[in-house]
Amino acid sequence: MPAMLPPPALDDCLARLAREEGVLVSVAATQGSAPREAGTWMAVWRAALTGTIGGGQLEYQAIAAARALLDGAGDAPTQDAALRYPLGPSLGQCCGGVVFLRYRRITAADAPSLRRELTASLAPVALFGGGHVGAAIVRLLAGLPYAVRWIDSRDGVFPDAVPAQVETESSEPVQAAVAALPAHARVLIMSFSHAEDLDIVIACLQRLRTRGDLPYVGLIGSQTKWATFRHRLQARGFTEVELARITCPIGVPGITGKEPEVIAVAVAAQLLQVAPPNAAFTAAGTPAP
Repeated sequence: MPAMLPPPALDDCLARLAREEGVLVSVAATQGSAPREAGTWMAVWRAALTGTIGGGQLEYQAIAAARALLDGAGDAPTQDAALRYPLGPSLGQCCGGVVFLRYRRITAADAPSLRRELTASLAPVALFGGGHVGAAIVRLLAGLPYAVRWIDSRDGVFPDAVPAQVETESSEPVQAAVAALPAHARVLIMSFSHAEDLDIVIACLQRLRTRGDLPYVGLIGSQTKWATFRHRLQARGFTEVELARITCPIGVPGITGKEPEVIAVAVAAQLLQVAPPNAAFTAAGTPAP
């Protein structure tokens, strides 16, 4: 029987940490071309790995150094020290830049703070709707550099267990949650009710009018649904410029399947295109130059 797909990296790290000690290897800084950006991490265990800092000879040497720290070897990196790795001739990697790696031994006692640390740098996504499409999107985003706030007005709609970088929230009325979203949250709207969808869109437009800090607001639906919403929103005084901030239908063009998993792939691809995790945004919610 083939092996099961591994869980998201953070979930795997926390689960293993409950059973054994490991070493967190993180990219502290880079200079020039590098395989991964600052903040990237992997956890090294005695017989396994979680995550990746880019592969190749750099990762091979980092794994050896991390296991030396686990074993208490005399030539092991110092706890929390950042070591310099030139990627040119010494490592034989064509990137040509420099990577600084930090090594930290971690135990089960570090799990709560580690979870906070590793999710703090993730890009925020607010997903309204606990239905089949919402669940498929959550499963996919759990493997990407996004921290998801999953929101619904109904009780009992969320699964008992969710990935480590996902938090569930019950909000009644559901649109009240919009005001408390973190700055630069990407918003996905797909509740069980068109009336709720409209209320959430209105709350997002009002926040964009006053704070301008939502770089992406996507509404699930057809062109017909958006035409109806547009008419109602215009009647409430929203301008064409404001309405242009709403994406509906959502998902990259050309993916036409309606299965929840297919929609999830199209939506995740659009997020990565227009509001990628590491993008900086202006006060108006647009990418910084």
